[in-house]
Amino acid sequence: MRAEPPVAQTVRPTFAEAARERLRGRVLDGADDLLRGRPWPAISMADIAKAGGVSRQTVYNEFGSREAFAQEYVLREADRFLAAVRDCVLGRTVDPRGAVEAAFALFLEAAAERPRLRAITSGDGTDGLLALVTTEGGPVMAIATATLADVMRTGWPQAPEAGTELLAQTLVRLAISHAALPAGPAEVTAAAVTRLFGPYIDELLRPA
Repeated sequence: MRAEPPVAQTVRPTFAEAARERLRGRVLDGADDLLRGRPWPAISMADIAKAGGVSRQTVYNEFGSREAFAQEYVLREADRFLAAVRDCVLGRTVDPRGAVEAAFALFLEAAAERPRLRAITSGDGTDGLLALVTTEGGPVMAIATATLADVMRTGWPQAPEAGTELLAQTLVRLAISHAALPAGPAEVTAAAVTRLFGPYIDELLRPA
């Protein structure tokens, strides 16, 4: 009799790990509330600690520094938003141009209307949060580009990997630029960008 394959076991976090994640989430959520009414430069670590219901020292123990806290905040928001972009693109795999246009518009609309994204993409580039996705945006750019490229590979498996990577990187950088300095309504900008990249997308997906 053939032996049954072993059943994969789910690794559960320990109580201490789960408690730490809840604490970090509560502190990051507290920063959400603060950013609804104040720009990042006006928010201190003491403010963040109070909003999260912990001591200032606890915030430093968990995140290390104000800059490290800001980077984790931006990365968490980017991760949340990229999940929405993924759904948007994979819901339109038969219409690649429409997928790009919808995803681009989704980002620009969210950057203008959602307090968290607006706090990140607004400013002059020197206030900490915007710098984390522009001049100091290595981790954020890398994660966003890798995620978008992976989504495109999943939805358009026939596309060459190098071309997909180039398209993802260019769209991410262009989206952040337009969010920081809007050139017009989100849907108009998204349509213009899609017209510009449309021929490249068509070429990328043309059967060999």
